[in-house]
Amino acid sequence: MSSAYPFSAVVGLADLRQALLLNAVSPVIGGVLVRGEKGTAKSTMVRALAALLPDIAVVPGCRFACDPSAPDVSCPDGPHAGVAASVRQSRLVELPVGATEDRVVGTLDVQRILTEGTKAYEPGLLAAAHRGALYVDEVNLLPDHLVDLLLDAAAMGRAFVERDGVSLRHAARFLLVGTMNPEEGEPRPQLVDRFGLVVEVGAPTAPGERAEVVRRRLAYEADPESFVARFADDDAATAERIVAARARLPKVTLPDAALDRIARICLAYGVDGLRADIVIARTAVALAAWRDRPVVADSDIDDAARLALPHRRRRDPFDPPGADQQALDDALDQAGASDPDDDQDPGGAGGRGSGPDDNPPPDDNGPGGGDQAAAPDAEDRPGGPKAAPPPAAAAPVGTAYKTRTLTARSRGRYGHSGRRSPAYAARGRVAGSRAPHGRIGAVHLPDTVLAAARDHRGGRVAIQQHHLREAVHIGREANLVLFVVDASGSMAARARMAAVKSAVLSLLRDAYQRRDTVGMITFWDTEATTVLRPTASHEVGVRRLADLRTGGRTPLAAGLTAAARTLAGERRRDPLRRPLLVVVTDGRYTRGPDPRTVAPALSGVPSVVVDCESGPVRLGMARTLASALDAEYLPLAALSAATLKAV
Repeated sequence: MSSAYPFSAVVGLADLRQALLLNAVSPVIGGVLVRGEKGTAKSTMVRALAALLPDIAVVPGCRFACDPSAPDVSCPDGPHAGVAASVRQSRLVELPVGATEDRVVGTLDVQRILTEGTKAYEPGLLAAAHRGALYVDEVNLLPDHLVDLLLDAAAMGRAFVERDGVSLRHAARFLLVGTMNPEEGEPRPQLVDRFGLVVEVGAPTAPGERAEVVRRRLAYEADPESFVARFADDDAATAERIVAARARLPKVTLPDAALDRIARICLAYGVDGLRADIVIARTAVALAAWRDRPVVADSDIDDAARLALPHRRRRDPFDPPGADQQALDDALDQAGASDPDDDQDPGGAGGRGSGPDDNPPPDDNGPGGGDQAAAPDAEDRPGGPKAAPPPAAAAPVGTAYKTRTLTARSRGRYGHSGRRSPAYAARGRVAGSRAPHGRIGAVHLPDTVLAAARDHRGGRVAIQQHHLREAVHIGREANLVLFVVDASGSMAARARMAAVKSAVLSLLRDAYQRRDTVGMITFWDTEATTVLRPTASHEVGVRRLADLRTGGRTPLAAGLTAAARTLAGERRRDPLRRPLLVVVTDGRYTRGPDPRTVAPALSGVPSVVVDCESGPVRLGMARTLASALDAEYLPLAALSAATLKAV
């Protein structure tokens, strides 16, 4: 008996339960993205789904799970004509964030190809997940090159291996399930759009539910086998219901009036493209099959829309998905009923939780109820006997624009995947070769042959293990972009601070697009304040920027000292991520030591000083600071890429 935590034993999470079961009934829905804070049973519930997936018929010995009734004609293990079938359980394959590209799509056994002359292929995780489920924990942290592979497979239902002049392809259709913590940043919009449904989860807010979660977890850890047996009947009933719903699925009718209503909902909600319409239609059909209805009802459409639409209405990359619940409710109201003469539910029950095994919806259980780390109030800052006057009202944030690319001048080595600074990486432009250490990556064929030729002693050239050379690539890596922003009284002119905020917003957007981690320090009056610790959640940085107020004196040295302290801590925690310091100031200081005395603490840190000094009289102190920091000097007006192009 399996000792995995039972699916039926998870407390609450009705929306997630429903989304997973609907995808098990109809995998063409497109999978589920689960968003929620840490410790909310996201991974537990997804892994528990594996025991409920129906068995599948496969070709015996086929590593790609080909269906005997319709085998893949391009299967590398084929052809399979006339082969008897065997039955096995569907698999739930986990894709770790740190997986390599060849582990995901599979790889040619290059060593056997070169030394034995035989073509050998080792299937990857996409092949193992075919006709099953692929689970990616922390999907928002997945490197870009792996995201590209998932996008290709999700779009075409096939995986492609193109290496060293050899091309292979195989079927890769699977239920994609991803979990993520929004505090760690958002995944790429293209990947989010590929998920059919998105669910927000959170910890229970009722004391009784929280106690029951702990009670069950302790019971499971004390005696896993007995705990699993306790819920075995419930899990078996759910698995049988999935099989029955799959059998009913082709018989469910989706009337034209229902399709018209789906189109009206999507238009009212303002989604892009047609994928939302298709997903809602598929989900509504699956809901009708799950609820044992022959015809799709309006309640099925409404429930499907609530799961399929919230993540498809992002007008700005900093808009959190699912934030505008009222807009979705309004869209459902505007769409009206699919049939004006029949507004009632033909199944006798509507909305979430209408099935006999469905749980009631939780009470506002999502993590999106507010910012968890509010910006520090001015009243909390120490004042002293001569407390500064309260800061001026926050200046508005203007429209973002495309900035010139700021990069570290040096070249990194095997850093984090991204698009900012050049680095030696796992992929990119080939810049040379080296002897491999451990498992070989991409083979550099010319240098491999050249190494073998050097040992040539007559006869034909024979390539041995020690002749192999792997390619060295130069790509792009993400950085830690730390903003140090002057919020003192010298910046208090409203129009001037609005321009500075627009510049910082533009840089934040650029950092988001290049997959950087960002942090923000402001200095004013007597001290520097870390308003945003280094994080991948760029949306939080935008909120902090909007709330930024100005006033008081200018402790520029304190801001630089705080930056040095933050970068030192991040270097110990994550030595592979290179920093890029962006100081936004006019260079003036009216409190504390000369900021140039702090420059040695930032020695070796790639830096940019954005000079926001304005007016007819200019002291040029920002340029002096840039010289002391060995930083690139950039006037605020020259930050825009359009300005740079005009110059």
